[in-house]
Amino acid sequence: MPAKVILVCGKICSGKSYYVNQIKKESGAVVLSCDELTWDLFDNDLGDKHDAMMVRVHRYLHKKAAEIALAGCSVILEWGFWRRADRQYATDFYVNQGISVEWHYIDISDENWQRNIASRNAAVAAGETTDYALDEGLLHKLLSLFEEPTRDEIDVWVVNER
Repeated sequence: MPAKVILVCGKICSGKSYYVNQIKKESGAVVLSCDELTWDLFDNDLGDKHDAMMVRVHRYLHKKAAEIALAGCSVILEWGFWRRADRQYATDFYVNQGISVEWHYIDISDENWQRNIASRNAAVAAGETTDYALDEGLLHKLLSLFEEPTRDEIDVWVVNER
């Protein structure tokens, strides 16, 4: 089977990481994660530089994903792809290099999503995770950036029941 890039789309706390770990086991693909990279390099403490740094991190991970896929190993990119323009850019970037792409979307009900956010915030407060807490201001900002994909953009539509 030829290598491909699997791009995982979904809002914060929708279950992307859990899902990615499942498909990683099944596919043997390499996972490239912005969260992992920013934690390892910056302890998730970028402050006002966060948004500008994410542009650079995305560009770097796209470059690495293409190199890995062209070397014959599939790659999973896990960072949400919240904006339609970012999804189109990613598709064009890989297709223009002859790399197959597969879009996966993690859909979640508002009830389950709120439960996931509460769980995450409790884990942060207890010191059980390196994630950052999601307060109302941050959630509002993140939701304002999210553009739910249409069915024709997505190859695999997953409903997270957890």
